[in-house]
Amino acid sequence: MNLADSFKAYDVRGIEDETINADVALAVGFAFVAVTGADRVLVGGDMRPSSEDYVAAFTRGAAAAGADVEQLGLISTDMLYHASGVLNAPGVVFTASHNPAGYNGIKMTRAAAVPISADTGLAEIQAKAQSYLDAGFVESVAEAGEVSQRDTLTGYAEYLRSLVDLSNIRPLKVVVDAGNGMAGYTTPAVLGDKVLSSLPIDIIPLYFELDGTFPNHPANPIEPANLVDLQNAVREHGADLGLAFDGDADRCFVIDERGEPVTPSAITAMVAVREIARAQNAGETTPVIIYNLITSKVVPEAVEAAGGRAVETRVGHSFIKAYMAEHSAVFGGEHSAHYYFRDFFNADTGMLAAMHVLAMLGSTTATASSLAAEYTPYVASGEINSQVADQAGSIAQVLAEFDPGVETTISTIDGTTMAATNGDWWFNLRPSNTEPLLRFNAEAADPSTMVWLRDTVLGILRA
Repeated sequence: MNLADSFKAYDVRGIEDETINADVALAVGFAFVAVTGADRVLVGGDMRPSSEDYVAAFTRGAAAAGADVEQLGLISTDMLYHASGVLNAPGVVFTASHNPAGYNGIKMTRAAAVPISADTGLAEIQAKAQSYLDAGFVESVAEAGEVSQRDTLTGYAEYLRSLVDLSNIRPLKVVVDAGNGMAGYTTPAVLGDKVLSSLPIDIIPLYFELDGTFPNHPANPIEPANLVDLQNAVREHGADLGLAFDGDADRCFVIDERGEPVTPSAITAMVAVREIARAQNAGETTPVIIYNLITSKVVPEAVEAAGGRAVETRVGHSFIKAYMAEHSAVFGGEHSAHYYFRDFFNADTGMLAAMHVLAMLGSTTATASSLAAEYTPYVASGEINSQVADQAGSIAQVLAEFDPGVETTISTIDGTTMAATNGDWWFNLRPSNTEPLLRFNAEAADPSTMVWLRDTVLGILRA
């Protein structure tokens, strides 16, 4: 197999038996130890049919390279981050996140949940694993490592509950759509009474059965079609809130009591305000919040109003995590519903973000929609892709032909962002790294301005 087909910038994603298989997992296990120098490795997998075999193969490779391997069994991605953080050990989870059935992959981390990307070791792991595959064997050290099992679900649930106390909130009825993914395993442990005492939360489960064939809908809540069942269930049950997780449960999307989505930008702002207050109560004067450049400008506005400092970064979790560490930021959020916490090893966890929302809602008599409205003052376009032959040339054409009629600023932190200096609107054009696409995101002060901005810019792009 050619590992260039499955190794991406931040992780591994492949099609089972076409671009990833047990031989790949075996070779990656050996290469992972060789590159990280680890003498102890954690490994687990999600509910996809191939994950168990891949975990076993990785274990053989890592042990053959001389590392002791602790198998964690079924885990979500944020369960790996928790285990890596508290045990101070590197690890991997076999998962393809929100990808459809038939895919699998690998997310990797160094000790203390420090991410591994192409720039920080993933490319080396790919090269070594490819050499082992091409040679048709994996070398072994004189003394192989030992293999053991460790259950981390209870520790994970206890850790999250120590960060957000939900024991005294008002009773809430919450529909949770696990999409047959790992949230069906973690939700009963964290929010229910599977391993800890019950909370004042009535959980209405939707697709909690672990099934990597995804018989109900893809576990990809960023697609509106995959939220329809949850929206209907929230209305049907008269629930206070709806939560939708992706396949590996590291992202969480929120639905209000009307069945309407709450934007990840609003969630970022809401959680940021809570984390700023908590950090200030602990003695920090100006807590730092990280956000990416296509998140709503309500985020930096809310952060500044709460006494924090907002730091902008490029899109992508490696950039967010690097900035989290560099600035000792208390929290970070992305438009894609990835939420990062300093108290969670600078890693992302959808469950902890959901707990903050539940705590905020449960401490007031207000509805979810009224709380969200406070943090949704602008109109967003959502991400719109356009296929272009020349990405740089297309951006240049927009800049040359677009006549905004007001003074603007230009930023090239990630793609190109043009913003009206009067604050009425902004738009960003980012080239895709893997396809001949330009990704358009925009925000405006009112619907009519948004329609004008979107249609004008896309009209130039697609002419």
